[in-house]
Amino acid sequence: MSPKEIACIVGARPNFIKMAALLEELSRRPHFRARLIHTGQHSSPEMSDSFFRDLRLPRPDLSLGVSGGGHTFQTASIMQKLDDEFTARRPDLVLVVGDVNSTLAAGLVAAKAGIKLAHVEAGLRSFDRAMPEEINRIVTDSISDFLFTTEESGNVNLRHEGVPEERIFFCGNVMIDTLLRFREEAAKSKVLDELGLAKGGYAVATLHRPSNVDDPARLAELLKMLEQLSERMPAVFPMHPRTRKRMEESGLKTTVRIIEPLGYLDFLQLTSSSALVLTDSGGIQEETTILNVPCLTIRENTERPVTITEGTNRLVGTDPANVLRNALEVLSGPPLAERRPKYWDGKAAIRIVDVLERVL
Repeated sequence: MSPKEIACIVGARPNFIKMAALLEELSRRPHFRARLIHTGQHSSPEMSDSFFRDLRLPRPDLSLGVSGGGHTFQTASIMQKLDDEFTARRPDLVLVVGDVNSTLAAGLVAAKAGIKLAHVEAGLRSFDRAMPEEINRIVTDSISDFLFTTEESGNVNLRHEGVPEERIFFCGNVMIDTLLRFREEAAKSKVLDELGLAKGGYAVATLHRPSNVDDPARLAELLKMLEQLSERMPAVFPMHPRTRKRMEESGLKTTVRIIEPLGYLDFLQLTSSSALVLTDSGGIQEETTILNVPCLTIRENTERPVTITEGTNRLVGTDPANVLRNALEVLSGPPLAERRPKYWDGKAAIRIVDVLERVL
């Protein structure tokens, strides 16, 4: 019997990290042939090429070259190109990860074509539909045949939405698979020496969500907060292209140390050696939990509650004064006790591919 072909869709930074673990495991199974499709959602070398290199991902079998534009344009463009691809070469399964536009686009095309769809990282909910990612999550889950969850909240959410139990598979977190696989290699990075930073002697900040960076006044307040934090401890800010663009458009300046986006290994070393991470990213909340580094999430909600109940994350809202107060409290507090959520053990991809072998 010929191998089942699985179309694996990547497009943005978190996709690469999650898909790396799945591709590694799929390559070990003779029953499957993985076809990697890169939508191009992140096309800069820092946000794309470096992740292929660091994560030892194979070069894509197909690159769609879709980048830029708003959510609707980007999603529609990816859908059109994937429709041509799935018509010409019909896979046995479409595998999507996370909650980015590429995930939604591939899911919709697969569903309309009658191709089985598997969603890894299903069931996460912020309950804030002003977030584009929340719409992507809800719609993708509603049309998926196989839903792989990372934490118990995902299982609960899917049940509440009426997803049949036989379609829900609690397998763990593939992002953590990748982190554990590359942690020792990341420790060899010279990024701290290059930046002149001492282990445990600095904070890391990342901001990119529209709610934090699209309003110049809000962004200015958050930058001021980071400047105040820098008076207590050096803060380094690997700046997302979106955030840099917003700063340039609004003419904002800051004394916070801004650096270019980093590759996966350098960024993993930077965060793992820091005293504190301030972020609005979803994936970083998960990574810092395993790294046992305190994390302050600068949002009013999180779709990853397990990082609070069983991890190192604090949800601190977007008021700069409250963010700073929590940061100073964490820095002066005792070390965190190490905890790890269920199935965040480096074997999630094995569990997922075991399920796929059984159901396909």
